[in-house]
Amino acid sequence: MKSLGALGAILALILPAPAAISNPSTAAAVVRADAVHDPDLAPLRTADLPSGLPFQPRSAPFTLITRGDPVPFAVFFLAALPREVLDLELDPGEERPTLTYSAGSITSSHEGGWGWRAPEEPGTYALRLDRAESGDTLFLNVFVLHSHASVESGSLNGYTIGAYESRPLRGDSIYLPPPGFIEVSSKDEDILVAPHFSVGQFLCKQPGEPRYLALSRYLVAKLEAILERSNAEGYPAPTLHVMSGFRTPWYNRSIGNRTVYSRHLWGGAADIFLDADGDGNMDDLNHDGRSSVADAQILFQIAEWVDSSENPGIRPGGLGTYKRNSVRGPFVHVDARGRSARW
Repeated sequence: MKSLGALGAILALILPAPAAISNPSTAAAVVRADAVHDPDLAPLRTADLPSGLPFQPRSAPFTLITRGDPVPFAVFFLAALPREVLDLELDPGEERPTLTYSAGSITSSHEGGWGWRAPEEPGTYALRLDRAESGDTLFLNVFVLHSHASVESGSLNGYTIGAYESRPLRGDSIYLPPPGFIEVSSKDEDILVAPHFSVGQFLCKQPGEPRYLALSRYLVAKLEAILERSNAEGYPAPTLHVMSGFRTPWYNRSIGNRTVYSRHLWGGAADIFLDADGDGNMDDLNHDGRSSVADAQILFQIAEWVDSSENPGIRPGGLGTYKRNSVRGPFVHVDARGRSARW
């Protein structure tokens, strides 16, 4: 967790260091020596990082905590409502990084970190933390949401969302309506939410331009950890195939699902398989010459190991295997509901 490896050097080549900001007309004044506004700092995309194999684990190079949880990877995402303040907390005693932010404002800057206020306008913004001495870099793509209150008659800017249940399941707050939705145009589907996953992988199959989704940081963290473990156990793949990620309540009902509490509706579940050869089916992990539920069970065991690892960035959840049917191959359901469930 303390070494970024080649990624820091790669990011340093891709993105200008804060000290290199030289145009005072485009860069606002430094709030303090380690917080710099650079409006040219762009969200990180899949093309900005090396892709393919061999797989490169990209754990966070230093501790950064927000909303009580550590940022687990060197590239990750956060979601915030307009003008919401995110506390970015550092591990005391470690080398303090410089924070560069593309928009918003710094509300506080102190020994323990910063308070960063999100912009008023929904969209995607960038935060980057750099350590000068070690060369370590941690990058955050921040999605400023369209609030749930913006949904009118089940629609958000012409995109049908549908309705969430007014009463949360078993009184659990995770089943309250999402606070808001990420707007994703077709040109922005490649924005990264983790080192090996882009936001476009989680979009609802419901068409639209742009589209909107909810997405759980705990799900994305779990999927990145599952991918890392899969590669470590000898099942190489550059990413996981997300067969189904977010579903709007309207779309979920339209495809015949009766449940109104599926974690897919909150962007907290994904149906996944390993597909390194890109044929649209689960890879033959057990080398028996076919893609079957036996391969899904191997991926299930890897996900089970991650789910029970007690990693502080991983929330327990549901896991289930599904056999092939007439329209799709075998897969594994993964969610981060906060309690264990198996089927």
